Amino acid sequence: MSETLPSIGDMLTATVPMARTLNLVFEETTPERAVVRLPDQPDYHNHVGGPHAGAMFTLAESASGAIVLAAFGDQLSRAVPLAVRAEIGYKKLAMGPVTATAALGRPAAEIVAELDAGQRPEFPVTVSITREDGAETGLMTITWTLRPNA
Repeated sequence: MSETLPSIGDMLTATVPMARTLNLVFEETTPERAVVRLPDQPDYHNHVGGPHAGAMFTLAESASGAIVLAAFGDQLSRAVPLAVRAEIGYKKLAMGPVTATAALGRPAAEIVAELDAGQRPEFPVTVSITREDGAETGLMTITWTLRPNA
C-alpha cells in the first residue's frame, strides 16, 4: 500500500476553518489555475437570496491561496506566503452555487528569481467568480508576497 500526500484542497480544508465553515469544494489546484466552488447554502445568503458578499470574498481569497500554495509550496521552507491587500468588484447578481477561478498574474519563475535575489516579491492573483450559467459575478485581485523566513 502506498501513501499519498493530501491535496492542497484537503490541506486547506483541514487547516483553514473558514474553508470548512463555508463547505468550499476545491475542484482543481495547479500552479497555473485553482478552481473552488461555493455550494448554494441558505445559511450564507444575503438579503436577495444569493451568496453573501463576505462568503464570495472568502471563496475568491481561498482560490488565490490554493494557487499560491500550488505554485510556491516548494518554497515554504524559506518563505511564508501572505496576502498583502485585496480588491473585489461585484459585477452581477450571484445566485445559486458560484465558482472562483484563480490565476497568477506573473510567472512563478520570475517570482522565485526575486526571492533567490534576496527580495520580498509581491505578485497579483486574479480571481473570476462565476455563476453556473458562466456569467461573471465578481472579480478580485489579491496581492500576495513571499516573506523570507528570518
